[in-house]
Amino acid sequence: MRWKVAILTASDRGFRGEREDTSAQVIRELIEEEMSGEIIEYRVVPDEKDEIMAALIEMTDYFKADLILTTGGTGLAVRDVTPEATLDVIDRQAPGFAEAMRMYSMSKAPRAMLSRAVSGIRGRTLIINLPGSPKGVSENLSAIMDQLPHALGILTGREGDHG
Repeated sequence: MRWKVAILTASDRGFRGEREDTSAQVIRELIEEEMSGEIIEYRVVPDEKDEIMAALIEMTDYFKADLILTTGGTGLAVRDVTPEATLDVIDRQAPGFAEAMRMYSMSKAPRAMLSRAVSGIRGRTLIINLPGSPKGVSENLSAIMDQLPHALGILTGREGDHG
């Protein structure tokens, strides 16, 4: 059984076509190669809370993604609103993923503590915020990749709580 994964990039410049979305490419490669995931939806939206929220809701409620990985908009800049948009659409937080990613990344780059990334659950979909840089995406995903299949198995009811 392949996991259905959606990728959402929050980037003003990416949305305007001024920047290639290399972070989403890294997500796609890691999900397909290391998790046998299938990318069922990919979208680039501007750093606008309402647009991020609408895309997350559509990816969960219409596309029925098991996992949504966002990239971008998790820093301290005024336009970085991905965590707020995520918190507004989730039913429950799943903070361990964001905590593990920050802890792992801080061992490589102390500035990782500036990340405001969050993770949570909407219905039976896990939503995880990743940084906007390809290097940050790779590091953060590698910190949690081994736990994603079990987490998704529990969340979707495909396996029990204790493996």
